[in-house]
Amino acid sequence: MKNKIFALVLTLLISSGLAFSGGHDYKTEVVVDGLDHPWSIAFISDTHWLVTELSGGLRVVVDGQLDPNPISGIPKVFFTGQGGLSEVRLHPNFSDNKLIYLSFAALGSGEEKLNALVVIRGRLEGNTLVEIETILESYPLRKPAAHYGGRLRFMDDGTLLITSGDGFNYREKAQMLDNHFGKIVRVEDDGNIPDDNPFLNTAGALKDIWSYGHRNPQGLVISDDGTVFSHEHGPKGGDELNIIVPGNNYGWPAITYGVDYSGAIISPFSEQEGMEQPIKYWVPSIAPSSMLLYRGDMFPQWQGDLFISALVPGDVRRLEMDGQEVEDEEILWSKFGRIRHIAEAPDGSLILATDGSDGKLIKVSALK
Repeated sequence: MKNKIFALVLTLLISSGLAFSGGHDYKTEVVVDGLDHPWSIAFISDTHWLVTELSGGLRVVVDGQLDPNPISGIPKVFFTGQGGLSEVRLHPNFSDNKLIYLSFAALGSGEEKLNALVVIRGRLEGNTLVEIETILESYPLRKPAAHYGGRLRFMDDGTLLITSGDGFNYREKAQMLDNHFGKIVRVEDDGNIPDDNPFLNTAGALKDIWSYGHRNPQGLVISDDGTVFSHEHGPKGGDELNIIVPGNNYGWPAITYGVDYSGAIISPFSEQEGMEQPIKYWVPSIAPSSMLLYRGDMFPQWQGDLFISALVPGDVRRLEMDGQEVEDEEILWSKFGRIRHIAEAPDGSLILATDGSDGKLIKVSALK
């Protein structure tokens, strides 16, 4: 009887936006709605947020209110399929230089419908982006509007990591070093090549490549000790969480724990000498879409845990970490549907962005 009463109480708490997990009460509330396929969130302050919409808008949220006017000056994006405006990332010295970085899909010049992953930076002047510079244009151009990657993270040395997907139709090129398909790229904050990248002296290799053999990496986190975690979409099964080491090969498509969407075998191998193993993989797929390492004080029991947003069927995965090993996995917030992005706000609350044409920002905060 006690178990039935507890279950009933828990159901009522969840339906009212209150819940209990990991020894802590929390509440969830929709703080912004009406977004067009929100993809990424950046926090200028606790009350001033930037949100990208895949359709091309860079939106401003101030004190919980969505400004009806998008930021002007944003280049035209190629909004089709999985293409559009993806990540927004503040420069580490944003408070001084007001530089922001954006990744997006863009049509290539002179060749209709061929497109590329592009990363730019610009200075935010009021509600306008000015002094725009191109940091990366992926090579070569692609035809499908799929598998762009597009996550951006700054390392402690000021260099920028960029994830670049395999373009869907070009998976074999993820094993080659003369292109950006299925790579993680490392550049200086102005797009120049760092002098310690791993393939600087490799004949025929692009000098900005940092790791290779990826499919569609859309999670990227750097821990306090410098460990780089990345997750990537598998095909049908085989989503992966990896620790990224410069110069290493992560296997796609020569090794995989998934199969093709048709059920056809992509590779008979899940391991091969010289190719890295994930520290965790998911079969069936969860479609991991973003990731954060929780550092906040609002939920002290979660400090050091990885949070992964997922699109299928739609939830957040909390991975309890012991250094570089996954100790446990908990499924959270499965009632909101597809979660495109999870971010930690300056006050330690968590912000979830739901996927779709009527996207919402949902705040998860502790009960006081």
